[in-house]
Amino acid sequence: MIIFKRAISLMLILGLLIAAIGCSNSQKQTATASTQSTPTSSQDKVIEITFWHAMGGNLGAALNKMVENFNKTHPNIKVIAQFQGNYDEELNKLRTAQQSKSGPDIVQVYDIGTRFMVDSGWAVPVQKFIDEEKYDISKLEPNLLAYYTVENKLYSMPFNSSTPILYYNKTAFKDAGLNPDTPPKNFEEIEQYGKKLLKKDASGKVTQYGYSMAIYGWFFEQFMAKQGALYANNGNGRDARATAVVFNDEAGQNIVNWWKKLVDEGVAGNFGRGYDDTLNAFTAGRTAMFIASTASLKQVLDGVGNKFEVGTGFLPALNDSKDGGVIIGGASLWILNTRSEEYQKAAWEFIKYMVSPEQQLFWHQNTGYFPVTKAVYDMPEMKSHLEKYPQFKTAIEQLHSTPINRATQGALIGVFPEARQTVEKAIEKVLQNQATTKQALDEALKSINKAIENYNQTIGK
Repeated sequence: MIIFKRAISLMLILGLLIAAIGCSNSQKQTATASTQSTPTSSQDKVIEITFWHAMGGNLGAALNKMVENFNKTHPNIKVIAQFQGNYDEELNKLRTAQQSKSGPDIVQVYDIGTRFMVDSGWAVPVQKFIDEEKYDISKLEPNLLAYYTVENKLYSMPFNSSTPILYYNKTAFKDAGLNPDTPPKNFEEIEQYGKKLLKKDASGKVTQYGYSMAIYGWFFEQFMAKQGALYANNGNGRDARATAVVFNDEAGQNIVNWWKKLVDEGVAGNFGRGYDDTLNAFTAGRTAMFIASTASLKQVLDGVGNKFEVGTGFLPALNDSKDGGVIIGGASLWILNTRSEEYQKAAWEFIKYMVSPEQQLFWHQNTGYFPVTKAVYDMPEMKSHLEKYPQFKTAIEQLHSTPINRATQGALIGVFPEARQTVEKAIEKVLQNQATTKQALDEALKSINKAIENYNQTIGK
């Protein structure tokens, strides 16, 4: 009996030991599994950044493809691209979000939002990362850098850049006895060519205008720069903060007077303030020449199809100024200080990728915006693209022939979106015979200068 009890005791002890060993092994396995599922270094960490943009339709599709490619090639950074509507809508949403410090890490802002973005204090100038890394900006287009450089700092990275060009119907030129390879260089020739291109039906109704352009404030700004004239005081707000606009001078009046003359003569069609309305009139053959952004070239070519041959030319001149040229349009990428430097550096990596030659080639081919990186022009794919679509060369040549000065750098004012709309209303009044050119521009100037004064006071400047 004693031997039996001892045997039972030994079996119990042995069972407890086996259970203890099993439990210990189980704990070790769990600990090992736990250790393996936890990143062992910062290299395994994925930084997620948000990118707000204003590219819809085909532009948005191309942009999303670039973001997708970035995420595939950068496993430690994930960019979430979010469409926020047009440029104005996006900027308004940004204002609201930044009140609670809930804005994105990167935001695309149009050119005329530059002064506001600098004043907001929300952005980290990309110059900071350029200096730290010794990033070579000489490979970027100098005219684009000049626009976004404020107080000797590059605040944002040019991304989607464009200039206005003249589009014309080469087939209509041939029919009118005009040389299809020689577009008009100035407004005198616009008038001469336009009269020859004008078509009317038996009842006298115009079926094809000679020339048209949308009532768009950007075009007014461009024609100021084309004359080598300033839009705002203090060197277009670049030598010192702008306190007033000065466009009601001879240069500003030249623009509106020519515009009205062509409309009154019936040479120019007025399709209103809708940018696409004038573009669609051209693709439908209702106007033989019109002004639009180079970024619209793909849209124009697609819209025209095989109906006629499209030609492109430089923005027409209003005087003989050798200091004149075009101002870049489009938008740039801003890094916000919403989150820590770790996120800002991730944003910088994304921005560098977006302006790399390969990505800028893709962007140009799929949108019409010209490359911001000069190396793209040495790529065989780009050379083939320009041979196939020679119309793209116009904007590139126009950009490279534009001198960099205060007029062509463009103005910096904090209320530019409002100013642009005010100028558009002034032009409308003149074209509709509701005011003279001088009256309309003086009235617009007074309204904008009051807005500038209020803005400068608000930010304490």
